[in-house]
Amino acid sequence: MADFIIGRQQILDKKLNIYAYEILFRGQDFDLRREDGATQATNQVITDSILELGLNQIVGPHKAFINFTTQNILEKTPMNLPKDRIVVEVLENVSVDSRIISNLKELTQQGYTIALDDFVFSEKWKPLIEFADIIKLDILDLGENKTRTTIEQLKPYNVKLLAEKVETHDEYLYLREMGFDYFQGYFFQKPNIIAGKRLGVNQAAAIRLLTVINDPEVEFEQLTLIISQDAVLSYKLLHYINSAFFSVPNKIKSIRHAISYLGLKEIKRWSNILTLASLSNKPVAMLQNALIRAKMCERLGDLIGEQSEHFFLVGILSSLDSILDIPLEDALAQLPLTDDMTSAILAGEGPAGEALRCVINYNYWNISAVAFQDLDQKIIGEAYIQSINWAKDVLSEVILI
Repeated sequence: MADFIIGRQQILDKKLNIYAYEILFRGQDFDLRREDGATQATNQVITDSILELGLNQIVGPHKAFINFTTQNILEKTPMNLPKDRIVVEVLENVSVDSRIISNLKELTQQGYTIALDDFVFSEKWKPLIEFADIIKLDILDLGENKTRTTIEQLKPYNVKLLAEKVETHDEYLYLREMGFDYFQGYFFQKPNIIAGKRLGVNQAAAIRLLTVINDPEVEFEQLTLIISQDAVLSYKLLHYINSAFFSVPNKIKSIRHAISYLGLKEIKRWSNILTLASLSNKPVAMLQNALIRAKMCERLGDLIGEQSEHFFLVGILSSLDSILDIPLEDALAQLPLTDDMTSAILAGEGPAGEALRCVINYNYWNISAVAFQDLDQKIIGEAYIQSINWAKDVLSEVILI
């Protein structure tokens, strides 16, 4: 039995050559009528198509149209994907406001292709037409007269036109004469299905990778150690680099070689997608709280001159019970931790453990117990605010908030 299935449908140019494929969610895991369900479906399509199968296996050298919801765009999900391989398809029910406009403009400036799905000309869409690349028209729904009217309305704009739901050869011919550039529909190909087995990710390993990758002073040796010690992480990294969208001149011989070849920017992109894959069913607030706790521990460590990376790891690992849905002792037993780190997390011992107790008390607003070394409570409060802002920034990069 396949763990997942992905639908794809060809998009052809005027000469009926394949221009791209639209990647479609096919499954019953999410209610696509709900905003959060549609968003999770998009996230699942991304992780399955890139991490599991590899984009080349699904669309070959062509581009992939991927549907993005309001939440996906606000989370800047597309920025974790290669701009030369995807088309950001903005769904017709996206709530257009200043934030959506700003984020889509940013994507355009970064070089992403923007397509507006099931387009109907209206005032709310005008700001997006200014920088959209492709407009998709449902010609079955619009009918010939409305289609011609919409084309006239779009003439002042520098956009390509894509006709959806083309069902006959005659339709293709007259739509081509009307000025359409691309075509999609049952006349050419019904959506077909690609199935695959999903290789599970150790959530603790993914969290630890996320912890290290967002350290501004991270070194290749640290990444090599974390990834090489986990078989699934190693497999997924090699699969990503060898089959996704890189022109690798030589075969990758080791994890160190892969990391050196990709560079930190691409490794960070990969780890962000990976984290999404392992945590996609968890509430965003849960991971956000874990990151706030970790960053605040790190900040307290900085303020007293201690090793902040150690404090950060203590903070984030202390949340594993809620993230993995298992007792904290069992979660920690999966990791090669030193005794002092384990005692810091479980018993609040040592400077890092004291910092963790301070952070937890602050989170629960147990002000009488908020104390760490000789730090003023005002400074501790400032560390909390800084940690909230940092967590939001990190999660926006990890396409979860």
